[in-house]
Amino acid sequence: MTKHALLALCLFPVGLSSTVQASDPDSVVVDRVVSVYDGDTFRIDIEGWHNSVGKNIPVRVRGIDTPEIRGKCSEEKSHAKLAKEMTENRLYSAKVIRLHNIERGKYFRLIADVHMDGRSLADILLEHNLARAYNGKIKLDWCASPDGEKAIPNY
Repeated sequence: MTKHALLALCLFPVGLSSTVQASDPDSVVVDRVVSVYDGDTFRIDIEGWHNSVGKNIPVRVRGIDTPEIRGKCSEEKSHAKLAKEMTENRLYSAKVIRLHNIERGKYFRLIADVHMDGRSLADILLEHNLARAYNGKIKLDWCASPDGEKAIPNY
């Protein structure tokens, strides 16, 4: 093998990763899902980022709210478990997890659109009635609704 061919093979992965990063600077590929806390919050490692900002980093899914694990009522807690299980299943089975439109939120979390193999995690949770649309301001109570009906639908 010639020196030039060997050099090209060695530099190919570096050039490829630089091209991917440069083409979408507001997007990163998740190296590993560390843990899932609930339906809309999990921790990740991002390869190539310094350990202080790329290891065990909390992520919150943009645009949705899921029931809380430590909810106010038993229905909220049981639906929180379902949302967490859905998120775990989707994240851990995905071949590629990509974060888009990343920004910092409260508690040092990344707020991002989360896509697994091209599908939006937020859309999946909304489709299964395991999340509500959320604009980052006031969260609706999962245990009560203004009209006296159950706030959490039956499945």
